[in-house]
Amino acid sequence: ALEPLSVGLAIGVASALTGYLSHPRFYCSYVECCPRAGQRLNATALKAQLDNRLFGQHLAKDVVLKAVLGFSNNPSPKKPLMLSLHGWAGTGKNFLSQILAEQVHPAGLRSKFVHLFLATLHFPHHDQVKLYKEQLQNWIRGNVSACPSSVFIFDEMDKMHPGVIDAIKPFLDYYEEVDGVSYRKAIFIFLSNAGGDLINKAALDFWSSGKRREDIQLKDLEPLLSVGVFNNKNSGLWHSSIIDRNLIDYFVPFLPLEQRHVKMCVRAEMTARGYAVDEEIVQAVADEMTYFPKDQKIYSDKGCKTVQAKLDIHEDL
Repeated sequence: ALEPLSVGLAIGVASALTGYLSHPRFYCSYVECCPRAGQRLNATALKAQLDNRLFGQHLAKDVVLKAVLGFSNNPSPKKPLMLSLHGWAGTGKNFLSQILAEQVHPAGLRSKFVHLFLATLHFPHHDQVKLYKEQLQNWIRGNVSACPSSVFIFDEMDKMHPGVIDAIKPFLDYYEEVDGVSYRKAIFIFLSNAGGDLINKAALDFWSSGKRREDIQLKDLEPLLSVGVFNNKNSGLWHSSIIDRNLIDYFVPFLPLEQRHVKMCVRAEMTARGYAVDEEIVQAVADEMTYFPKDQKIYSDKGCKTVQAKLDIHEDL
């Protein structure tokens, strides 16, 4: 038979071990946990990521950095953060959303607290809009209940059937709670090609008038975007109550990329692959891209979207 002292000691050790294993810091080092209330983003890390990985987008970097840090540092935001990113393909919209997701949840798009919706994959049929709206509300409600700082990314908003996205309007509004759930710590991001033509025209106008690209300010583009997207029948935000109620905090424009920015993308990709940067290859890849307008060839019509594929051709070099 065990002595009472031995039994008590064994129970004490087991209790201490159980307490240690169940401690949040230990547990969350092996299992992904939702960030603690009041946990702030690392401003230095976010800025460094944007500076080192996103090229040619001074407006997007500045707006998103200030918006996200202000939101993170606010102990009691009145509504979720809602960003709508606009511009042609390859300009960095997906890249920025990934960077942001990684700063909120280190696993990024692999995180169980980051949710990516693709319009053509998740909402393909026009005759099922009512069903999609119901499913979307249930999905968001369940995930925010599990983690208040959930991140929701809606890609291909220009291919979204009008009306679907209005389902999330109650979650974006200035309500303390909706059916007992607070959405004020969540982040919603829209990605869309809609408005890209307006942005490109404004950028070209600046270039034609001899102004620097870096002189373009948010006030030069945001009003054009909000009105243009709202009235665009090929946009998932066409006549959306989300815009009508002013629930989008920022319309973030992504400018068309010049050849110098394409070269930055090539260098970054070569470095990521562990190659020494060869400027001859950098120039060769940049030269293989197509540019517009046809006579001046200022901007890459695909941004940096095909850089990886084009670099593959030069791998043997």
